[in-house]
Amino acid sequence: MIDPIFLMEIVIALLVLSLMAQTLSRYFQVPFIIFLFIEGIIVGPEVLNLLNPALYSDVLSAIVAICVSVIVFDGGFQIDLKQLRGVKESVLKLCTVGVFITFLGITILTSFLINIPLQIAALFGALVTATGPSVVGPIIKNIKVCHKVAKILEFESVLNDAASVILTAMVFEWITAELSRTGAVIFILQRLGIGLIIGSLSGFTLSWFFTRGVSIGKQPARLFTLTSIFACYVLSETIGNESGILALAVFGIIMGSSEFPQKKMVEEFNGNLATLMISLIFILLAAMLKFWYIMEIGLKGIALVLLIILLVRPVSVFISMWSSKIGNNEKMFISFVGPRGVVPTSIATYFAIKLDEMGIPGGQTIVGLVFLTVIITVFLTGSMSKRVAQILGVIPMEILIVGGGKVGRILAERFDNRGENVSVIDISEEECNKCRDLGVRTVQGNAADVSILKKAGIENAKYVVITTKKDDSNILFCQIAKAKFGFKGEQLVARVNNVENLQAFWDLGIRAMSPTMTTAAVMDNMIGRNHLFSMCEVGDRGNIMEVRVTNPKVVGKAIKEINFPEKSLMVMIQRGSESIIAHNNLKLEYNDIATIIVEKSSGKHVSDILFR
Repeated sequence: MIDPIFLMEIVIALLVLSLMAQTLSRYFQVPFIIFLFIEGIIVGPEVLNLLNPALYSDVLSAIVAICVSVIVFDGGFQIDLKQLRGVKESVLKLCTVGVFITFLGITILTSFLINIPLQIAALFGALVTATGPSVVGPIIKNIKVCHKVAKILEFESVLNDAASVILTAMVFEWITAELSRTGAVIFILQRLGIGLIIGSLSGFTLSWFFTRGVSIGKQPARLFTLTSIFACYVLSETIGNESGILALAVFGIIMGSSEFPQKKMVEEFNGNLATLMISLIFILLAAMLKFWYIMEIGLKGIALVLLIILLVRPVSVFISMWSSKIGNNEKMFISFVGPRGVVPTSIATYFAIKLDEMGIPGGQTIVGLVFLTVIITVFLTGSMSKRVAQILGVIPMEILIVGGGKVGRILAERFDNRGENVSVIDISEEECNKCRDLGVRTVQGNAADVSILKKAGIENAKYVVITTKKDDSNILFCQIAKAKFGFKGEQLVARVNNVENLQAFWDLGIRAMSPTMTTAAVMDNMIGRNHLFSMCEVGDRGNIMEVRVTNPKVVGKAIKEINFPEKSLMVMIQRGSESIIAHNNLKLEYNDIATIIVEKSSGKHVSDILFR
């Protein structure tokens, strides 16, 4: 029996290590999971031998189950089904077609390279099929990639964890000769059904309790949520083993998609608890690593993992998303972000013990391969994702639009089409749903509420665009952005509905425009200046862009020396108060404002060339 004081010392040590990892993560701008792995290996038996999980293996499985329960639920809770619009097809294909291709590819490569029985190769393939929300989540938060890519990766990691667990359980039953082909199909359908039913019941019950039940305080709400998480997992596992992960994922998604008074408090509590659980489990599992596992596999194991990263994952993503509107650069980034996390590591240890007990060889090989896969994918993804995202250009400019009416929606769609990260705030549920149908990230609420602005991402936004029909609201939102979040006038763009109010916005240094005045100016240009206007009328396939020149790579270069896309034309340069007609020999200077006619699909490329 473990001494309680000894157990408390271990817990304190793990908490200290977690704090150190998070501090190092903030300093080096690298996901803290990498430092947890390093710390776990250092304090484990292989280096300092300060932490040896083998001494308390009887309670390790319970600790892992508790941690995984909270982590998977929190991953689901971060997902709002309303935000799935626009990426639903990609996510579903990645979680079905993608899982099958990944499983098949890893199984074939493992059997060929490592020279182990097909059944053992299939077990390893099932274990590392899924990406892990415990790793993907921190990476996405650290990089700030475009919303669509982030949502695809988050949904995939949560749902694939459940798919991996069920697939692994089925392969294990096949190895132990307890399943026929028909039995395998029945096994999968049963586990899917049990997980979906128990998870849905748990989600709808707790959501109903919070919205229509007796009013409860913060502390009881936290306790109810935590109790429900563990009860959901235990009930699902009792009815059908290996269905608990799916049940928790569904439970979390339903709660995350529901609106209830205690949601913000529950989200903060679960987020903090999940961070703690991730720290505990990664340090413990890293401390379990035996160097001889890795040495025994050798270079072939490293080659296998690299093939999984560079071949299997990209093939799976591109085949699954071949009809998606997501661009190739975004698909390449999704292909690169495929880290394996807590679930395969913990389950691999469990099934390895089972195989050893049954006298079936291959258990330790699987443990070594899984640990090697997790270590390489976490380190590679965690350390290089930001650089890869910058190279592929999937870290867009953050733009917040207040007002989801017709003007706001059209503007949001244009920003989204040119690859920017756009969020919309509107108080109307109907307008929000119209924006979501376009695949745009939308937050329902009053933009005068600072918490709503934060939820929509104003703290990371480069520009705030105000498009509502009420001038008094528009000027209030601009003042909040300036006073509370430090925005400068040039970062605020506002619609002014009454021409007489323009001066009030200009006096505050806000870039404002009046639809009435703009319409008059355009119509003025149409009369007697037909040739000029027809040149600027580029239809629905093109844009007229104004881009500030800040990229040092093009400053000082002549226009003819810059490799612009074929279907683009620079027509004018605004340099201070001077307007210059663009010509091939004109050299660009820092802070020039270039006016360019460009095909919509090339807009982001042109912007990236000139602006940094």
